[in-house]
Amino acid sequence: MSGKLRRKAWSVLCVSFLINLIIGILYIWSIISKSLVNDLHWSSKEASLPYTLVTVTFVIAMAIFGRMQDTKGPRITATIASILLGVGIILSGVFVNPFMMAISFGVIAGAGIGIANVSTVPPAVKWFPPEKKGMVTGVSVAGIGISAVVYSPLANGLLQSVGIEKTFIYIGIAALIFMLLLSQFLVNPPEGYVPTSKATPKKSPKKAVSSSSRDMGLKDIIKTSSFYKYWIMFMISSTAGLMVIAHAANIAKVQISWEGGFYLVILLSVFNATGRISGGAISDKIGRLNLMRIIFGLQAINMLVFMFYSNVGMLALGIAVAGFCYGASFSVFPATIMDLYGMKHFGANYGLIMTAWGVGGVIGPMMAAAIFDANKNYDMSYIVSGILLVITFLITFTVRSRDKEKAVKVN
Repeated sequence: MSGKLRRKAWSVLCVSFLINLIIGILYIWSIISKSLVNDLHWSSKEASLPYTLVTVTFVIAMAIFGRMQDTKGPRITATIASILLGVGIILSGVFVNPFMMAISFGVIAGAGIGIANVSTVPPAVKWFPPEKKGMVTGVSVAGIGISAVVYSPLANGLLQSVGIEKTFIYIGIAALIFMLLLSQFLVNPPEGYVPTSKATPKKSPKKAVSSSSRDMGLKDIIKTSSFYKYWIMFMISSTAGLMVIAHAANIAKVQISWEGGFYLVILLSVFNATGRISGGAISDKIGRLNLMRIIFGLQAINMLVFMFYSNVGMLALGIAVAGFCYGASFSVFPATIMDLYGMKHFGANYGLIMTAWGVGGVIGPMMAAAIFDANKNYDMSYIVSGILLVITFLITFTVRSRDKEKAVKVN
C-alpha cells in the first residue's frame, strides 16, 4: 500500500469514527427524557416513545439502505443520513409535543442514525487487510460508544442555559453541517484495490479474488443455520447491555441509594468505547468465537452477581464490565459476518444482523422496567439475563467454523 493510499485508508476510518460519534446522541436520551418530564411535564411513556421508535426505525433503515450502500457507495447513503438526522433533530425542537417528536426524532432522525451506521463500517473495512477487520470495525463503532462523554456535558449545559427546544435545534444544526461535510470524504477504495496484507504476499492477488467468489447475499445467508445462532447470540448480549444502559442511573438510586448515576453513565460510555476498540483487535488475534465466549462468560457472571453490588465501587465495576462486554460485541459480530459471508454484500448483511440489536433494544429496557414496576428492584432482570447469557455461551460451541460455513453451496 503506497503512502498516499495508506493515509487515505486512515482518513476514511477517522471519518467513520467521527460520523458515528455524531449519531451517538441516542445514548444520552435519558438526559433528554428527564428534561421532557421535569420541564414540559410529559409522562414517562411519552418521553420514552421516541427512543423506542429509534430502535425500530434504526434497524429497518439499516436493512433497506445497506443494499444501497453496497451498490451506490457510502457517500450517497451517508449524505442522506446527514439530512435525515439533522432535520429530524431540528424538527424535534420546532414542534415540541409527544406525537411530533415521535415522528421527528423517533422515525426521521432514527432512520438517519441507522443509515449512517451502515454507511461507515463497510467502506472503512475495505481499505484495510483482512487481519485488521476486527480492529477497524471496533475503531469505527467506538465513535458511538464514546459519544455520551461528549454529548452529556453538552446537552446538560444547553438544557440549563437555553431550554429543551433550542437544545434540539442547536444540536440538529451542528449535526447536519458536520455530517454533510464528513460524508463527502467517506468513499470506497478504487476498483481493483487490494490492501497489503501481512498474511497474504503482495504477489498473490489471485487468492484475494477467489475469496470474493464466496460472497453471500441476504437470500443465501438466511439459508444457513449459523446466521440464526449468531443473531440470537447478538440479541441476547445486546439485551443485557441495553438493559443496564437504559437503567444505570435508576439502578444506582435504587440499589445503593446514590444520586450520582450520571457519573456511571459516563463510565459506561468509556468502557463501551474501550470494548469496541479492544474487542475488535483482540478478536483478530484469538479468533471471533473465542472472544464471544469470553464476552458471554463475563456478562453472565456479572449479571448473576449484579444484585450483590452494594456500594459505589462495586456497582461501578459491574457497570464497567457491562459496558465493556456490550461494546466488544459491537465489533466482533460485524467482523464475524464479514468472515463468513464476505464483503460484497456486507452492507445488507450488516443491516440484517443489526436487527438483533433492535430487538434487544426493546426487550432489555422494557423487561427491566416491567420487573422494576412489579418488584421495585431489578434483581429478577439480572437473573433472567444471566441465565440467557449462559445459554448463549453454550450456543457458541454449536456454530459452524468459518471454513465449514463457506463450504455451504451458494446458489
